[in-house]
Amino acid sequence: MAFSEFEAKKIERATSEFLEIRRPPVAIRPELDIEVRVTGQSVQIVEVRPHFREPSKSIESPVAKATYVQKSQRWKIYWMRSDLKWHSYEPEPESRSIEEFFAIVNADENGCFFG
Repeated sequence: MAFSEFEAKKIERATSEFLEIRRPPVAIRPELDIEVRVTGQSVQIVEVRPHFREPSKSIESPVAKATYVQKSQRWKIYWMRSDLKWHSYEPEPESRSIEEFFAIVNADENGCFFG
């Protein structure tokens, strides 16, 4: 089930605010950039950089994911561990809003998302 138009606009606004704060300067973006993608009921943050051997190709590294659970009306928060699997973000496994999710990722108090 996709998000309603209202929810999609709310996510878009929160995404823009997060990227405004967290995205690298324009001069650095060809070497390192951050993207936010919405798929189904999930919002995913991804680092994008050129492949070290073939700069014309890019490498995408998932950073964080929030999945909306309609029943509880909460966002479940995940981070990508070195085993390349999503794990619940234990200090704060859920957030009440998409804005709170982005605030938790931006603070990155445990160094799970951006190291």
